[in-house]
Amino acid sequence: MSDLTEVEIVWLEKRIENRIRFGRIAKERIIDRSRRILSFLPGSIFAFVRWTASDYGTVVSRIDILRAVAPGQPCSTVPYVRPGGEILLRLSGWKRVEQALQAIDIVEALGINPADAAPDHWRHVNNRLSVGERPRPYTDGRHRAWLKRQEIER
Repeated sequence: MSDLTEVEIVWLEKRIENRIRFGRIAKERIIDRSRRILSFLPGSIFAFVRWTASDYGTVVSRIDILRAVAPGQPCSTVPYVRPGGEILLRLSGWKRVEQALQAIDIVEALGINPADAAPDHWRHVNNRLSVGERPRPYTDGRHRAWLKRQEIER
């Protein structure tokens, strides 16, 4: 068994689109024209966006921000993710997915890779958007505090 968390990326034109919005990919394996497997190291954070449509329009819009787990760590199951991951954010419905994508854009506008942002920020965004409230934006000060906390924990 690999130490990596694997995510199946599927693209079937006008039907299914699974993609990674951010994250540091450790390995990529191409299955065929419409499928590939992306792998992430334990502890890495990534955003997984899923969209499905039928002949009548969009059926599913979903975003999950996950932390890859090490073998033996508890994890939640997520479709297309093996073995699963620690869920930091899980939202569905286009309006909430769009708001989560905007929160990611705010972090990137600060010059910070969203994969490096504090996991607590993604939990905060999840909680606020889940109840229809606006999340507080991520700031340079919050990011510096997160980096200091990581230094202390080492």
